[in-house]
Amino acid sequence: MAKRVVITGIGAVTPIGNNVPAYFEGLRTGKNGIAPLTRFDPTDYKCKVVAEVKDFDPSACFDPLTRRKTDLYVQYAVCAAQEAVDDSGILGNVDENELGVYAGSGVGGINTICEEEGKRLQNGPKGVSPHFVPKMIINIAAGQIAIRFHAHGPAMCVATACATGSTAVGEAFRAIRDGYLTAVICGGTEAAVNPLAISGFINCMALSQSQDPNAASLPFDSRRGGFVLGEGAAMLVLEEYEHAVARGAKIYAEVAGYGATCDAHHVTAPDPEAKQTIRAIAQAMEGVAYDPARTYVNAHGTGTKLNDKVETLAFKTYFGEGASKLHISSTKSMTGHMLGAAGSAELLACILALQEDLVPPTINLTSPDPELDLDYTPNTAVHTPIDTTVSTSLGFGGHNTCLVLKKVAK
Repeated sequence: MAKRVVITGIGAVTPIGNNVPAYFEGLRTGKNGIAPLTRFDPTDYKCKVVAEVKDFDPSACFDPLTRRKTDLYVQYAVCAAQEAVDDSGILGNVDENELGVYAGSGVGGINTICEEEGKRLQNGPKGVSPHFVPKMIINIAAGQIAIRFHAHGPAMCVATACATGSTAVGEAFRAIRDGYLTAVICGGTEAAVNPLAISGFINCMALSQSQDPNAASLPFDSRRGGFVLGEGAAMLVLEEYEHAVARGAKIYAEVAGYGATCDAHHVTAPDPEAKQTIRAIAQAMEGVAYDPARTYVNAHGTGTKLNDKVETLAFKTYFGEGASKLHISSTKSMTGHMLGAAGSAELLACILALQEDLVPPTINLTSPDPELDLDYTPNTAVHTPIDTTVSTSLGFGGHNTCLVLKKVAK
């Protein structure tokens, strides 16, 4: 028999707050995490604003020596996981063989790759650090989290581009639902604000070239012209419901459904007919009772011309007449696009919606696109009863995921 799955711990490192309380406060108030790029001189680059993590201090999680051996994307992941694990109280209350890790990234240790290639070019092969490979490989965030918390269940690296964080949570959900694990630390992480990554995204015409932080990440706005690169991590502890209840755990929400499909259409562009996005939503919503007027949808909402149009089509097609009653927003308007961390960070926004009956806003939505005529919660958070949340994520390669959360029915 399928087991119920709940969320008992959450952690975050984001452009609008380096822990969950700060992140949630940023979502409530419509804080803009987008600002001029500071990591390098952007003079020669068309993109000059990003959503960087600010004032990040990994010293609570890493001693100086270990920090030098870890890429920034791993530091974000481990610090977010530490907050989630501490929040959950899961350690000591679960068999270590029944504790798994499903943690992913879109590009992994790209900062380390760039740094070490620079050393090789300057000093030859001997200039490359012996820590290069275990510092940059894309599975090492999952490995480091498992080592830290003695998680002896599967430690999986998930990589589905911009859908990574959602896929990690969804696959963790399935592992618990189907009885393979009791609890999983899961989510996504990314740290790709560097010259190489930004050059690549600029040249494939994906990034906004606006130099105004308040006119750069513009989901569902007629002025939208690309996404803003973000970074950070969001991790959750998923747990089997009866186990959580038996130990008296705090429960944030129940994971009610998960869908995953692939457009199999194009390496970067979504299928304009949204067929597989619709199917992912249908998979996740199967058997879920909901009232559209009490449902919050956290859209992928990148602020690209195609994405926002395709998602709106998907919502209208699946929800039909109920689509106009949905409360929709894109928190990427505040955080930028956190790539592999986006889906799990946006699932945390869904938890906020359920916990506080609050719909986070789509900030800077001042010039609505007449083709996109649903309620995208422009500029200001809305207080309204929320019982169900839907989070969609779409990634390069055609990946589509959808996660559904519900308030816990006793």
